[in-house]
Amino acid sequence: MSEENKTAAFSQEDGATAGENAISNDRREAEGIQGATAATADAADVAVAEKAGRDNFTSKFAFIISCVGSAVGIGCIWLFPYRIAEFGGAAFLIPFMVFMVLLGFTGVASEMAFGRMAQEGSVGAFSKAMKMRFGQKGERAGKILGVIPMLGALALAIGYSVVVGWLLKYLVGSITGEVTAVADTASYFGALAVDFGSVGWHVLALALTFGVMVFGISKGIEWLNKIMIPLFVVLFVILLVQVAMLPNAMAGYEYLFVPRWEALANPTTWIYALGQAFFSLSLAGSSMLVYGSYLKKDVDVVSSAVSVTFFNICAALLAALVVVPAVFAFDVDLASGPALMFITLPSVFQQMPFGQLFAVLFFLAVICAAVTSLVSLFEAPIEMLESHFGFSRALAVGVVGIIALAVGVFIESADSIGAWMDAVSIYAIPLGALLAAVMFFWVCPRGVSRKQVSLGRKRLVGRWYEPMTRYVFVGITVVVIVLGLVFGSIG
Repeated sequence: MSEENKTAAFSQEDGATAGENAISNDRREAEGIQGATAATADAADVAVAEKAGRDNFTSKFAFIISCVGSAVGIGCIWLFPYRIAEFGGAAFLIPFMVFMVLLGFTGVASEMAFGRMAQEGSVGAFSKAMKMRFGQKGERAGKILGVIPMLGALALAIGYSVVVGWLLKYLVGSITGEVTAVADTASYFGALAVDFGSVGWHVLALALTFGVMVFGISKGIEWLNKIMIPLFVVLFVILLVQVAMLPNAMAGYEYLFVPRWEALANPTTWIYALGQAFFSLSLAGSSMLVYGSYLKKDVDVVSSAVSVTFFNICAALLAALVVVPAVFAFDVDLASGPALMFITLPSVFQQMPFGQLFAVLFFLAVICAAVTSLVSLFEAPIEMLESHFGFSRALAVGVVGIIALAVGVFIESADSIGAWMDAVSIYAIPLGALLAAVMFFWVCPRGVSRKQVSLGRKRLVGRWYEPMTRYVFVGITVVVIVLGLVFGSIG
């Protein structure tokens, strides 16, 4: 152990036994955390040491916009508008905002910090956490546990890529006019969402995704998000203006934003608000964690998490402001999931002035949201192959691509993809989030998580952080798992 670490450990012991020392509370806390770290220095060094040659995000903005891209996905568009309309209108926003803020400050910031501390994804991060607690004998168990969230991300990405293939088909069909000309939008979608019904579009979705990912973080994923997230916002703002001019759109706004307070007395409202918030923030022990591993040590992850949470809320509200009034304007039943995206909205576009143009804009915007989420999911297994098997970036991307296609072609029907995605969201995703939380807050020595989250800040985060993460966030994650088992998918 270094002399500096010994001094930190001794100062912690002295501070605990001497009741009349003169140091400030903040300094005492900082020394206590250093002591906890020093005590495990022989097992692992928790200070961030950026790996030589490891690709990183080039700036805080690049990191934030990439995390926004990870979080703002299809669920923001095909699920949130239905949820807010169904569960109390503006009243739904109260539990939704509460959970978003709570989970953003605790879960999102912590997964970012955990990845940055380890400079690896879940497999490496869990291994290092176990080594800190149990020494060399804990590494193997940590790696095995770290595979769980990585496989969860891969499974979700496999299902997601099928849906991106459908979106590409609808984008091209909107450009040619086919989507807005069909007599029966349900039959049109039904012909696509069958076994082996979209192989070509599926392959195209994977090719476009991996064609970007092969260039790495700064020249691939970061570049993609810097283009697609602003484009997503611009396109939805254009759609928002158009929808506002539709006849009877005001009825949709009223239904959306006039609060029905009685909904707050219904436990189901709170359950689905929690599910919407939890899954909207990409809490899975995978995507946010692996993105954090590419983050420089001088970036404030707490403010980054706040930004990601804020923009996620804005994107969800923007989607609701487009979808709900458009559906009300043409007296169409509001649905959720694929039915909303591929059946209900195309029938709305058919009735809109300049409907073909707005169908093109809509599906292009959704593709932007979907692809930026998809790359974050695939990055988890790709990083694992690079870090633990020594694969080159191109080889890792190729191997993951082959696996994704080999599995994905067998779940291209609507029923299969629905069952697949439900299983992943009920079991794998919240379990991955729970494992990451336990590793960071309970397996790592006490105080380490708070120190790591505080990197890049002028002061340590407040004393609230440890009880809110160790007990509240971990408890909420357990509740999400239980609710998923009882209610089915809540996200």
